[in-house]
Amino acid sequence: MLRALRTAASGMMAQQLHIDLVAHNLANVNTTGFKRNRADFEDLLYQTLRPAGPTVGGDTEAPASLQVGHGVKLVSAAKVYSQGDSEVTGNPLDLAIQGDGFFQIRMPDGSTAYTRDGTLRLDSDGRLVTPSGLPLEPEITVPTEAMSVMIDAEGRVFVRTDPDEQEPSELGQILLARFINPSGLEAVGGNILRLGGTSGDATVGAPGELGLGFIRQGALERSNVEVVQEMINMIVAQRAFEINSKAVRTAEELLSIVNNLKR
Repeated sequence: MLRALRTAASGMMAQQLHIDLVAHNLANVNTTGFKRNRADFEDLLYQTLRPAGPTVGGDTEAPASLQVGHGVKLVSAAKVYSQGDSEVTGNPLDLAIQGDGFFQIRMPDGSTAYTRDGTLRLDSDGRLVTPSGLPLEPEITVPTEAMSVMIDAEGRVFVRTDPDEQEPSELGQILLARFINPSGLEAVGGNILRLGGTSGDATVGAPGELGLGFIRQGALERSNVEVVQEMINMIVAQRAFEINSKAVRTAEELLSIVNNLKR
């Protein structure tokens, strides 16, 4: 019965973390570029009470072993990088990646971080930056006399500084990065991801090359969280928590019966 208590308790703790993940997904249902987290579970160690094979007599054999498990644990909360819906905003500095890839941004310490959030702004120097003021990498600066900004599907940035100008001037190109294992990236908040131990090195290139997606101007990629599915996950986790708590109560009642046998 003591084993049952610990086993059921592990199930309750695992489902509690599962609920935490579901709550985080639902809280970010309207976060631009957010990717939902999926809970992955593993069973714990087993105690082998009788192995499969020949019995003591040697004339017969047990076709299956007798093992008792010790519960479950939440082994990972991997992000699911499926494409989110695109929302047309009409803002020329809003960008959505259609396909694989991440925008590169330069952090205050000089390192490079990554994001799917294409909500860009202009700072006081005319640089394209995130809402937090972090510049794109490589840096692109829009001149003060620019009348319009155009960004094509390959990430090339053009501006017009004169209404009579026939051909717009090209300022540079937005490069994207992709990873062999994007689930290995480390989320640090603020829609920012950093290199992780299992993400692999970044493959940097122009949109549309090296398996990278294209850029759509005037649109944003919304979260890929499906509210109905998360509600189902929450109900499943709640019921699993309840049944594990029932197992705890049942084991406690059996222990109580054993303790009262001497009476």
